Amino acid sequence: MNLVAEMGDNNAAQSNVGDAISFNQTQDGYLQQVNNALDRMSELSVQAQDVTKSSSDRTLYQNEFNTLAQYVNNVATQNFNGVSLFDGANLSVSVDSTGSTFTNKGVDLTAGVYSGLASDSLTTTSGALTALGDVTNAISQLASDRANVGSNIETLTDYSNELSTLNNNLSAANSQIMDVDVAQESTNYARENILVQTGTAMLAQANALPQIALKLLS
Repeated sequence: MNLVAEMGDNNAAQSNVGDAISFNQTQDGYLQQVNNALDRMSELSVQAQDVTKSSSDRTLYQNEFNTLAQYVNNVATQNFNGVSLFDGANLSVSVDSTGSTFTNKGVDLTAGVYSGLASDSLTTTSGALTALGDVTNAISQLASDRANVGSNIETLTDYSNELSTLNNNLSAANSQIMDVDVAQESTNYARENILVQTGTAMLAQANALPQIALKLLS
């Protein structure tokens, strides 16, 4: 019974781990799109430094840059089943039947390195140069954040595999204790059946002997 209870607890922990993996995979999907946005913002910052570009050209670059910066800020508000994906909070994930936890590192897209991009200006070459530096810093931070997410996924996957292996072993142990050895019990059944049939035949013969004796006397 203890083994069965532990297997149930492990299944619950594995469900928790699976949900945490999905949480991180969702994060990484969004961060991939943020990465694409930052790459384009970096290109725009370089293009805006071209001295042959007119003010109207730089205004168009600024409009696209602002749209992408707003996209990054919008991603920062996304959630997973009501839990914020990018508020930077660490999450404690239950990883076994004893209540042990793994600290799932958070990602903070509300940090100034990201949110500050919305205030950059490409309308001048000097402003574009500053924006390029800010975008480069954001890309560097994003690389670190995605590395943490990848580490979270890898570790949680290891915990999930560990729980699967443990439950397989517990199931085997439980089977050894509780399940019938079919081959052995089939042999026992055949032996007992032969004994019953032999005993019945002997009893029938014993019952017949008095009747034979009566017939001889008559």
